[in-house]
Amino acid sequence: MELVDVNKARYRKHLNIIIVVSIVALAAGSLGISQSLIALFPDPDGSHFHWNLLGVILTVIAMAMIFRSIKHHPFMTEVTYVWELKKVLNRINRKGDKIKHAAQQGDVDAMTILQYSYSGSRLLWNLDDNNIVIDELTVAQAELDTLAKEHQLTLEPKNFKIEMLEKY
Repeated sequence: MELVDVNKARYRKHLNIIIVVSIVALAAGSLGISQSLIALFPDPDGSHFHWNLLGVILTVIAMAMIFRSIKHHPFMTEVTYVWELKKVLNRINRKGDKIKHAAQQGDVDAMTILQYSYSGSRLLWNLDDNNIVIDELTVAQAELDTLAKEHQLTLEPKNFKIEMLEKY
């Protein structure tokens, strides 16, 4: 997955719209379904927990199907890209210790993965205005740059391929 510049204002606007619509849809859908089920199948004891739970579950399933069907719509471009980037970065983070160890041993693929991870993380953190751990990222990037210089390498995030993760 290639790193691309994302229009921050458009991304934030569309993400906020998606969040609000999701909250409203979840509330309306789960209440509508559960109230319909309660009206159709009343419980003499007055406990309708199972119908309420079923309403939430059915609404979440419906929303997941809708999001899956619209994820390639132009409105969803930035949001879908960020979701996919987060999935890739999570895969990298789960293998982080092995990758960092391999990078210390001079593994070019490991260093490329780290370069991609650091660049992708910086992109995400800037989109979300998350500057809390940016200093840690700067230190890690400096260490990687030093390691690349020791091995006379030029690391480019564009050289990252998801298949590289298979060996770690």
